[in-house]
Amino acid sequence: MPRVPGGLSVGSRKPEYAAGRHNLHSCFQREPTMMLKKLSLAIGLVLAGSTAFAGGTSFEDFTPMVGDVGAGTLPESAPYKLSSPHFSQMTIVARDVTQATRFDSGNYDMHTVNENGPEAGRFLFTVFETGQAGIQRTDLRTMQTETLWHSPAAAPALNSHKSFDASRWTPWGTFLTAEESWSDPYAVPTSHYGRLFEVTNPLAAPADIVIKHRDILPRVSHEGLAFDKKNNLYFIDERNDSHIFKFTSANPQADNGDDFFAAGQTFVLRVGDGTVEEATGAATWVPLTDVNGVPLPGAVVVTDPNGLTAIDGRATPNLPAFLGTNFDRPEDLEIKTLKNGKQLLFVATTTNHKVFSIDLRNDTVKLFASRDTLDMATGAPVGTAFTSPDNLAIDADGNIYIVEDQPGGIEDVWFAKDDNNDGVAEAVGKWASLSTVGAESTGLYFDPFKSNTAYINVQHPASKVDRTIMITTPCQKTKGDNGHHYGHDKGHDKD
Repeated sequence: MPRVPGGLSVGSRKPEYAAGRHNLHSCFQREPTMMLKKLSLAIGLVLAGSTAFAGGTSFEDFTPMVGDVGAGTLPESAPYKLSSPHFSQMTIVARDVTQATRFDSGNYDMHTVNENGPEAGRFLFTVFETGQAGIQRTDLRTMQTETLWHSPAAAPALNSHKSFDASRWTPWGTFLTAEESWSDPYAVPTSHYGRLFEVTNPLAAPADIVIKHRDILPRVSHEGLAFDKKNNLYFIDERNDSHIFKFTSANPQADNGDDFFAAGQTFVLRVGDGTVEEATGAATWVPLTDVNGVPLPGAVVVTDPNGLTAIDGRATPNLPAFLGTNFDRPEDLEIKTLKNGKQLLFVATTTNHKVFSIDLRNDTVKLFASRDTLDMATGAPVGTAFTSPDNLAIDADGNIYIVEDQPGGIEDVWFAKDDNNDGVAEAVGKWASLSTVGAESTGLYFDPFKSNTAYINVQHPASKVDRTIMITTPCQKTKGDNGHHYGHDKGHDKD
């Protein structure tokens, strides 16, 4: 919570967003920044003075920025205007455009580290969102990067893999990615793509890597993936008039992907009666398959050119029997877990400049952030400064970050305040801005083992030199066991 001079908290009680699986170093140095002007009587307080949040990271200590950084105003090796002088940045991976040393088709997208298992936290995984998709792995000890695996052929060959986007570590210690490519319903010829893949041995040498298509899921244009504490897997179809989905495994505690994906039920989210686009309120999960993954009668089933059958995840939820609520370009997913066990699923929808929250305890959907949300820097509605939210990330204290899908020069990363954890942001503040010409930011990811470290990609710049940028802050708070942002961050809500 923001504090007035003298250290007295203002407004609702301070969340206890702390205990988790990993012992993250934490920072007690504080900048007397983030001066917040009057926000509105709507939130019933004046936010002023220095910030005071729960311990774990100092990334939340910043001065909200205004205005655009300007295209090409900063070097590509350090391309972000950062909101605190205590933040620093450096390139840790840069694409070799000639691919002289390794296959690297570029378009770096989502990140994850190996979040459990042997040498947890050592390796950073990134995918290529290109016509010839692939996966690279960076050793964070040596800072050496290698191409872990890539498609044997470029699209549209039958054995090709296209537009990997998602990166998610599984509860059983493997790596998931998926294709952001699926044809419109009933398109001819039918798309090869829209598939989920698992690397079953992601720490192995590249020559030994095993990647498997997990065909129990419907075909969609994948982007975000997220597991809740019951190991339900959430995913989206990244198009206008598309949907939010949940897969419930018949064996949720499986210790391998073969068993986890062997059988299970897929659902689509319906808010209300499903007829209102991007509705909020009470929701239900409508089944598309039975508990074994068999499509229910009436579902649209397609056979791709490889001879594989699957539910069309775009066409089926538009049928009355399976009606799901339409969202315009749902993209990334993140889950935040509070101390009382409640989990909030956050979904960014790009077209209409919104981020939604879904309380997974009672399946209630709320509008988390939009152009009507107040700007920390001005106290007024953020308006068009907040445009095309795409990727989401959560830091060690449970703060939500929203990355825009805009060209370098005007693209921003926003910090969202939700001090009472009710799933509605009180305000957003501009935290970083990208200057690289022709580029956008992708894959913002806060290291769950190092609370002062984050990674973000600069994708498809005009120079063609995609980059992974590491952002750090030297100050670390001293508070013991802090949270892990995939279902291990803890806090309490207003209930």
